[in-house]
Amino acid sequence: MNPTVARLTVRGLLGRRRGILLLVVPAVLLVISLLARGSGQDKHDLAASILGQLSLGTLVPILGLVVGTGVIATEIDDGSIVYLLSKPLPRWQIITTKLAVAIATTWAFAALPTLLAGLIVYGPGDGLAVGYAVGALVSGAVYSALFLLLGVATRHAVVAGLAYALVWESLVGNYVDGARTLSVQQWGLSVARSVASDGMINSDVALGTAVPLLIGVAVAATVAASVKLAGLTLVSEE
Repeated sequence: MNPTVARLTVRGLLGRRRGILLLVVPAVLLVISLLARGSGQDKHDLAASILGQLSLGTLVPILGLVVGTGVIATEIDDGSIVYLLSKPLPRWQIITTKLAVAIATTWAFAALPTLLAGLIVYGPGDGLAVGYAVGALVSGAVYSALFLLLGVATRHAVVAGLAYALVWESLVGNYVDGARTLSVQQWGLSVARSVASDGMINSDVALGTAVPLLIGVAVAATVAASVKLAGLTLVSEE
């Protein structure tokens, strides 16, 4: 990890309008949780809807998209990354540093609010809030790697990422049985289920399947992004 690259990445990520969006998304989750707590509905059902479907199914991938593409796509679009590529830094080090920043940011703005929302909706019992938070941690890391790869691979990373997050994760991954095995959300729910008490969280993917897929996809996306960046040539404007 390169401290200079990390510092510049954090400054570029949080110093733009993305910083406002990063605050708005978790704020929406917490407001919804506060409103739902007083609705009188069953706490377990509320947790499944708000933490499982809304947080892990929608907000975490959207934040992963904003952050994962934000750490590099803007630099590629405006050509400023040419100055970074001109430095004697291994391309894999640039990618892993930006990924570390993306993961840390996603954890701060997605996993922590998920924990707080769980405590608001359900309370500390049965490990439910912690389980969903851990699920957000692992799925957020994978989303960060996937969307970082998109940011390097295409200038339409945001559009492609939104299509994936909203169509595949929110719709197909939730309602089509065969597709759930390939859903990052379901992998996160599987890990969440292993942390919470028995029967508190449902997932259609076994833990023995989810963990290798989480690790494999994250590593593959990181390697692919490094290879893609290594082959990227940009010319700065005079």
